[in-house]
Amino acid sequence: MAVPPEFLEELRNRVPVSDVVRRHVQIRKQGREWAGLSPFNKEKTPSFFVNDDKRFYHCFSSGKHGDVFSFLMEVSGLNFREAIEAVAEFAGMDVPFEGPQAEERRKITKGLRETLAVATEYYEAQLRMPAGAGALAYLHSRGVDDATIRRFRIGYAPPAYGSLAAGTAPDGVTSRMLVDAGLMKQRDDGRVTDYFRDRIMFPITDRQGKVIAFGGRVLGDGQPKYLNSPETEVFHKGHVLYGLSQCREAAHRAGRVLVVEGYMDVIALAQSGVTEAVAPLGTALGEDQIRLLWSLAPEPVLCLDGDRAGRAAAIRAAERALPILEPGRSLKFAMLPAGEDPDSLVRKSGAEALEAAVAAADSLESVIWQAEWDRQMPTTPERRAAFHRAILGRVRQIGDETVRAYYEQSLREKLRSQFAAPASGNFRGNERKNWQNGRGSAVFAERRRADPRRLRGQRERTLLGLLVTYPELIDEVAEQVAGLHYVDGVLDTLSSRILSVAASTSNLDASDVFAQVRASELFTHNDEASVVEQELNAICANAKAAMSGNAGDKTTEVLVARKAVLELIDALERDSVRAHIAHQVESLDTSPDALDQLEANVAAERSRTRTGF
Repeated sequence: MAVPPEFLEELRNRVPVSDVVRRHVQIRKQGREWAGLSPFNKEKTPSFFVNDDKRFYHCFSSGKHGDVFSFLMEVSGLNFREAIEAVAEFAGMDVPFEGPQAEERRKITKGLRETLAVATEYYEAQLRMPAGAGALAYLHSRGVDDATIRRFRIGYAPPAYGSLAAGTAPDGVTSRMLVDAGLMKQRDDGRVTDYFRDRIMFPITDRQGKVIAFGGRVLGDGQPKYLNSPETEVFHKGHVLYGLSQCREAAHRAGRVLVVEGYMDVIALAQSGVTEAVAPLGTALGEDQIRLLWSLAPEPVLCLDGDRAGRAAAIRAAERALPILEPGRSLKFAMLPAGEDPDSLVRKSGAEALEAAVAAADSLESVIWQAEWDRQMPTTPERRAAFHRAILGRVRQIGDETVRAYYEQSLREKLRSQFAAPASGNFRGNERKNWQNGRGSAVFAERRRADPRRLRGQRERTLLGLLVTYPELIDEVAEQVAGLHYVDGVLDTLSSRILSVAASTSNLDASDVFAQVRASELFTHNDEASVVEQELNAICANAKAAMSGNAGDKTTEVLVARKAVLELIDALERDSVRAHIAHQVESLDTSPDALDQLEANVAAERSRTRTGF
């Protein structure tokens, strides 16, 4: 809706630029102008000047220049409409809307905001009353201090029915007004009851800090644990982010915004000094909320639990973002340790722990890649083909032509790196990588005709080391491991002992397996005990190196290790077939091309007769 130009001119005439600027910058009178340090650059000598007569500001250090509206847009991240509303409020004026319907809607909106403002003050006061003692004690137990409570205007809704109506009646608020504002609900029998009772109240504001709704956390074991206001003329849940007005300037200065799960996460981070955080209102991040985040920073960082639910939330957000991606605008994903949310992480380990997770955040491309990898598990040619089709199908969801082209280029290069066959055209054991969380940490790499016995020995050591380190995997692969033929007799002996220890004792951890293998007759009766002991240490070192970069929660590590173990067994079985073919070719004194043809035939037969991993 357009704002009449004469109203803008009236605002410029009525509100001196210096009156708005001094709320953000310390300025002093210098002749006919005001001077201060630049709000856009760090400096020691003032280069920022305001001239009320000419109604502009000018910053010599940054070159920025404009009127009262552009100043608010620069320092606070407001859009033009919001800057107009902010200046109008400062002047005590209402922004005129054109047309009778717009004017009627403005009156309704104004009435709802006034009702919600009165209710906010009532809830704040109740938190300090005897009835709110339990709520206040709960907030203090969560580490929320009084200054933070005041900053976020946290309050309390008493348990008694009708308490809100009685408490706000002296301010002229009626039950009908409370129903329209979503704070009371009308029953079928005509009676009205409180929407929030016995709950800690978190005011939800718009970008300008005006309260438009509430979120209430129940005290005790009631359900639902969190309850949001119903949608009203001023509140649409999918268009709002909790903490937006409090974080906007900080996000604008820092050039970033963090997205966390709930109210308490935003509050805990703000109290720890991380003030550029917001939260969706208990639902998955929607397209409108993503666009709202982009108005604050080009790459918002989603801070999510590292568990299954957190990964699912990351995938949902990535899928929502793909169709609306624009050049320079995306999302990043910081996966926190399993079982931790931003609130608990900061309280246990400080803001530094959160900053470390944010610094290691994954790109949207990596999240999409990993999501499809987990769905398809591309460990056979057919699954690789399905993965290839699915990942490029994701690219086609991107609406912007330029972004889509670059995504396709990047993902095709990644596909070639992951699965491409050598120039001869035959699929060989190319470098295989684990892309857990989008980070390619090589578990092992095959190279044809590059000292195959040495490479096979490395695989054997890595396999046995992983089984010692993650003994919970042994039962699943014991039969296949027992059937392997090792190039080194010491490794064959160690393999037998590892399987024997696992078969005789259940619920072993890595230290148990290592100790029992170390205490076995291998080290007490064998003349080559020192050699075997060195080999035991070597296989554990190989496993540690293979898992480098994949440390995390135990469940994730085991999944990564399982994938590596299955790939290694597959590679070792194929090595045996290849060695047999090579021996046949050499005995026939034929050309090297015959090896390629024989191997292709064997591979085709194996894919027909076995399912693969």
